[in-house]
Order: sequence, then C-alpha cells, then structure tokens
Amino acid sequence: MIWSLETCALPCPRVLGMLQSVLQALGLQKRDSSDDMRKVQRREKNRIAAQKSRLRQTQKADTLHLESEDLERQNAALRREIKQLTEEMKHFASMLSSHEPLCSILTCPPPPPEVLYATHSFHQPHISSPRFQH
Repeated sequence: MIWSLETCALPCPRVLGMLQSVLQALGLQKRDSSDDMRKVQRREKNRIAAQKSRLRQTQKADTLHLESEDLERQNAALRREIKQLTEEMKHFASMLSSHEPLCSILTCPPPPPEVLYATHSFHQPHISSPRFQH
C-alpha cells in the first residue's frame, strides 16, 4: 500500500506540508505535474490580482485624501471670505447709520413731478418730424 496524505489525520498544515515534501522525496506519493503547474499558475495569477486590487484601493484612498484636503482648504478660504465680507458689511452699515441724520437727500421733501419731467428743447425736432405725424 502506498502511503498518502489523505489517510493521515495530522491537524497542522505546516506538518502536512513537511510530510508531503518528505513523501515526494521518497517517491511514495503519486503527483500529477500538470495539476501542480495549474495550482502554481492559479496561485500566481491570484497573487498578482490581489496585489493589483490592493494597489487600486491605495490609489483610490490617496485620491480621496487629496480631494478631502483640497475641499478643507477651499472651505477655510470661503470662511475667511465670509468673515471679511461680514466685517465690511458692518462697517458700511455703521457708515450709513452715522450719515443718515446728516443727509440732505433724506431730510428734504422730493421735488414736484413737473420738475422731474420738464420738457427739453432737444425733444421738439423729434416730435415735429414728419415721420412721426399721422
């Protein structure tokens, strides 16, 4: 009877690997080299795919981190601008409130409507033009 790993009840995978190596060296275990090659190739492809996946995840995380930093800078700049504009608005409001009591435009009554709509001489030739007569 040829001894094989399947009949062994050893729990430790490390021990199984060492035992498999010893059995191969002694020639007691049958091995199909094409199956072994397929396993090696599959493991290599899987290793490369996992490596690419980890690289993509790292690149995506780096990109998100850079975007986050950029948005934080933009947010800080906008907050500074809001603060500056608020201070400017307060300044102008203060200027307006101190100017209102002194302003003659606000304290004088408005002029009569006929002064606002007085006729001007430059309108007369236009109106008397034959083009505008019916």
